[in-house]
Amino acid sequence: MKKAVWDLSIAYQNLNDPKVEQDIALIERSIELLNSHHEEREYVVAMQNAIQTMEAAGTLLATVNTLANCYASTNALNTQAKQLIGRIAQLNSELEQAFTPYENTLALADVRFIEQVLDHDNPTVSGQGFQIELLQRKAQTQLSIEEEQLLSAMQVDGRDAWGRLYDNITGSLNIEINTAQGTETVGFSTAASLLYGGEFEKQEAAWKGIQSAMKSNETSFSAIVNALAGWRHNEGKKRSLTSPEHFLDPSLRENRIQRETLDAMMSVAAENKSIGQKAGKLMARVHGMEAMKPWNHLAAMPPLSTGDAHVYTFDEGIEVIKSAFAQVDPEMAEFVQTMVDNGWIDAEPSENRRLGAYCTKLAATRTPLVFMTWGGSRSDLLTLAHELGHAFHNWVMRDLPLCRTHYPMTLAETASIFAENIVRDYLLDQAQSAEQKLEMLWEELSSAYALTINIPVRFEFEKAFYQARQKSELDANQLCELMSETWQAWYGDSMEGTDPYFWASKLHFSISELSFYNYPYLFGYLFSQGVYAQRTTKGETFYPDYVALLRDTGSYLAEDVVDKHMGKDLTQVTFWQESMARLEVKVNQFAELLDSLGR
Repeated sequence: MKKAVWDLSIAYQNLNDPKVEQDIALIERSIELLNSHHEEREYVVAMQNAIQTMEAAGTLLATVNTLANCYASTNALNTQAKQLIGRIAQLNSELEQAFTPYENTLALADVRFIEQVLDHDNPTVSGQGFQIELLQRKAQTQLSIEEEQLLSAMQVDGRDAWGRLYDNITGSLNIEINTAQGTETVGFSTAASLLYGGEFEKQEAAWKGIQSAMKSNETSFSAIVNALAGWRHNEGKKRSLTSPEHFLDPSLRENRIQRETLDAMMSVAAENKSIGQKAGKLMARVHGMEAMKPWNHLAAMPPLSTGDAHVYTFDEGIEVIKSAFAQVDPEMAEFVQTMVDNGWIDAEPSENRRLGAYCTKLAATRTPLVFMTWGGSRSDLLTLAHELGHAFHNWVMRDLPLCRTHYPMTLAETASIFAENIVRDYLLDQAQSAEQKLEMLWEELSSAYALTINIPVRFEFEKAFYQARQKSELDANQLCELMSETWQAWYGDSMEGTDPYFWASKLHFSISELSFYNYPYLFGYLFSQGVYAQRTTKGETFYPDYVALLRDTGSYLAEDVVDKHMGKDLTQVTFWQESMARLEVKVNQFAELLDSLGR
C-alpha cells in the first residue's frame, strides 16, 4: 500500500497549478456580477441568478481554500500556502459583502417571493429553502447592509487574523522533552501526539514541555482569546436590535439547536459526571495509581502483561477499520478503500506538521479528505475511524445540491463517533481473553472520560471566561486559575493535578470563525449512542435508515432530524439520560472484568 499522503490532483496539481489563478479570476468576476446587479435583487430572476452565481463562486473559493489549508497542514511553514489562505480570506470577505444585499432581501422577504425564487429547475436554487429559513430565523439580529458589509470586511484582518496568529505560533513551536535518556526537541504536534500513545516514560516530559512552551507564549495566547471574545461581545451588542444577543446565541444558531437542548444535555452531563469520573479512576487503577495525571489521561492502555502496547502500522489500521465497517454494510468498507486508493488520507508524520486531525473536502469535486498524524496507537486507530466517519458522511451526500450538504457540528459528530463505536465493538468482539476485552473496553473508558468530563470542562471554562470578559480582559494567570478551577470541579478526585494552560494548548479556544467549538462533541457522542443502539433494534433496515438520517442533516434543525428519524425530543433530559445509561453499562463492564483479574 502506498504512503498515506494526499493526492489532490483531482482538483489541482499543486499550489502553482494555473487553474488556481483561473478559479480565483472566476471568483473575482462573480463578485463583480453580484455587485453590479444588487439593485435588481427584488426581482425573482435576478435573485435566482445571484444564488447560482454565489453558489458557483463559493464552491470554487472553498476548493482553493481547502487546497491551501492542506498544504499548510502538512507544513505550517509553507509561506506560499499561508499567503494563499490570506488571499482566499480576503476574497471570501468580498464575496460575502457582495451577496449581503441579496441575503438581506431573502431574510426579510414574504412567503410568496420565496416560493417564486425556489420555483426553478436548477437544484442549486430550488434546494435553498432550508438555507433561506435559517436566514429568516436570524433576521432580528441582521444589521443594515452597509454594516454587515463593513463587519465582513473588517473580520479578515481583525477577528480572523488572531486565529491565523495562533496557527502560525503553534505550527512553528519547538517543544523540549527532557527525560533520563536526554533532551530532544520536537514540533508541537509531535509532542502532543506522545500524550495519546504508549510511550509512557515520555508523557510527563512531553506535557511539561508543552506547558513550558505555552507559558513562554502566554502573552500572545491570552491576547488571542481575549481579542476573539471581545470582538464577539461587541458584535453581539451591535446585533441586539430587538432583544439582547447572548454570547451563546451565535453558537446555537450555527449548531441549529435550541438553548433548551443545550441546557438539557449539560444538566444530564453534570448530574452524571460520576460515570466519567469512575472511568478515570478505573483507568488509574490500570496505571497502578490512585488517580490520573494531566499528562496521561489521553494515553493508551498500559500492557496488562510484560511487553509493550501493540503498535499498528497504517495498513493494519486501515484493515481493522474496513473489517469493522463491513459489519454494518460492505459499502462502508468499500468507501474506506476508495479513500486509500485515491490518496485522500494524509497521515504520514512530518516536520512542522499542524496539530490535530480533521476531515475536509474539495467542494468542486465532492472529494472528502482526512488529515491526521499516524503514531500507531489504538487512539490513532480510533482517530482515523472518527475522521473516516466524517468523510463517509460527506460521501453519502455527494449527489445532493451543495446547499443541502452544510450540516452543523452537532450532527457532524454523529457519523464520526458512530464510526468509532463500530471499530471499538469490532475489536471487543475479536478479543479472546479477559485481558484483551479490557484493552478494547479501555477505549470506551477513554472516550467516556474525555467526552463526558473534558468536553464539559471546555464548555464551562469558555462560558465562565466569556462572562468575565464582559467586564474586562483576563491575563494569563487569571485564565490559568479559571481553567484549573473548572478542571477540578469536573475531574474531582479522578485526577491529581490540573492542566492550567489547556486554554492555550487546545486550539479550539483560538478558532476565529467559531466560538464554543467543543460542546458539539458531547452532543455527537451522546446522540450517536442512541443512533448506534438502533443497529440491534432495526436489523437489516438500519443501514439505509442511517444513511437517510445523514443525508437529512443539511436540511433540518437538529431537533427536527432527531424527531423525524428517531421520534425523540432533544429538549428533554430523557433522551440524554438514556445515552448516559448505555455508557454506564460499558464502564461497569470494565470494572467487573478488572475485578475478576484481581487488579
